[in-house]
Amino acid sequence: MYWNELRGVRQAPERGEIDPGAIRGVLGDTIMLAREPDRAATFRLAGTRVCALFGRELKTEAFQPLWDTASRRDLDDLLDHACDESIGFVAGAMAHVDDGEPAALELLLLPLLHRGASDGRLIGTLAPMSRPAWLGMQAACTLMLTSWRHVGPQIDQGIVPRFADIPAEIDGRGWSVHDGGRR
Repeated sequence: MYWNELRGVRQAPERGEIDPGAIRGVLGDTIMLAREPDRAATFRLAGTRVCALFGRELKTEAFQPLWDTASRRDLDDLLDHACDESIGFVAGAMAHVDDGEPAALELLLLPLLHRGASDGRLIGTLAPMSRPAWLGMQAACTLMLTSWRHVGPQIDQGIVPRFADIPAEIDGRGWSVHDGGRR
């Protein structure tokens, strides 16, 4: 896996080492978070497919408010471990809409370093397991954490979700483009 190759024997790779071209197959599902000292995490980057799930550009928005109240404490603990101990995690989640079936999602968050120390940056993916019927017609209104596990050096042994294999049915057809990008 790309992150683990960059990491080598370090706890995590440097954030400046990430080459978007090397992960171009998952850029639409990619997220980058910045966790502040008050524990709030904000989107530094949200791929087009992630933004399409919520029907809006997510860059600079807070991450935790997307989650239901019951999930936030566990999510905060996972973010603490990821940032403070440079431990990644993979989680299952359900995206709920006002009128429709919930959709199963995979969340992968991996820590990044800046000048050899953690500065609260995480990179990963947030992707549906299959294309929700409501996608493009409704936006997810809340996420619910359903499962999680920490990932470490064993990341190369295939325990993380599909990080680069986007099923043909969600390869970009039917997705909306949301204004955003560099400002």
